[in-house]
Amino acid sequence: MIIEMRTYTLHPGKTQEFLALYEAEGLALHTKYLKMPGYFMSDIGSLNQLITMWGYESMAERETLRAKLYSDPAWVAFGPKTLPLIQKMENTILKPTQFSPMR
Repeated sequence: MIIEMRTYTLHPGKTQEFLALYEAEGLALHTKYLKMPGYFMSDIGSLNQLITMWGYESMAERETLRAKLYSDPAWVAFGPKTLPLIQKMENTILKPTQFSPMR
């Protein structure tokens, strides 16, 4: 299993607006195609951040599922709505160690 961790740094004051938009329009689209181990927001440290985690069996599965998501017309229409709220996006692929409980 691999985890894709995406960190979104939002413009100050835009976190609740982003979350409301995502919950209303983006969440169902994402979870139609992807498995979500977690969705978090920062509380201490760097603020205005949302951290999403998506689980995949392999990089090949990630590519297949993301291609399906990105070809969904509803997702294509949703994505641009979030862009004015986002200051920065980072993406990290995490691979578990052999002793990780999440394998």
